[in-house]
Amino acid sequence: MPATLPALPAETLTVRPWPDPVIDKLGHDPRSAYVERFWLGVLGPSTTWLLRRVAAGLEAEPAGFELPLAETARALGLGGEGRNSPFVRALARCCQFDVAQPGGDGVLNVRRRLPPLNRRQLVRLPEGLQAEHQRWIEAEARVADVERMRNRSRRLALSLLELGEDLEATERQLHRWRFHPSIARESSLWAWEQHRQARASGDDAADGAPRLVHHSLLAQRADALARRATTAATPATPAPTTTEEDDGPTAA
Repeated sequence: MPATLPALPAETLTVRPWPDPVIDKLGHDPRSAYVERFWLGVLGPSTTWLLRRVAAGLEAEPAGFELPLAETARALGLGGEGRNSPFVRALARCCQFDVAQPGGDGVLNVRRRLPPLNRRQLVRLPEGLQAEHQRWIEAEARVADVERMRNRSRRLALSLLELGEDLEATERQLHRWRFHPSIARESSLWAWEQHRQARASGDDAADGAPRLVHHSLLAQRADALARRATTAATPATPAPTTTEEDDGPTAA
């Protein structure tokens, strides 16, 4: 259940981060295009700008900082006095929408990242914006798929080079495992450079002594690579999208 804004101190409010391992990993920075495009209509512009200011403060002072209330209100163009002032309402909406919670007397814990909109929040947006949100989510998923494919291709390319393949043979093998040609090329070049640097470091550490490799182990690794790569498929090309008072609707 959303928390309510506690009594505010007279001059400054202590802001501390509200850690959440899931949202910190999957959420969106309050200054991001996602928040500007989709959260704005839910939070309202005053609350969105306040969260941006807090995000900048936590970036500069990760452990927390003192937020001067009157000065911040004027900087955001949110004047007035008392609990019904626009600035205090913006603080209250942070708690109302579960992006902040009281942390004790004079302390407010604030999320460093905002989660994706849930369905009840999403249906408050205009239909065109709902459709754009769906396209955004699909594009993000495609980018994530390509990144996973690239990471896998790089690992396989590096292993092939360690098994004794040269650059061109490594790239051809990635093609046979059905990686996209651009990913196969980029992964092979990346792995070649990593392999070259590691070999140079190893030679320096061993004063030029030859490195002995157990051939049966190499064979086992080659077999494992082949089995792991049989399910590799060509990923779809990502279609990235880019896009930036007064309160919005109340929380669901």
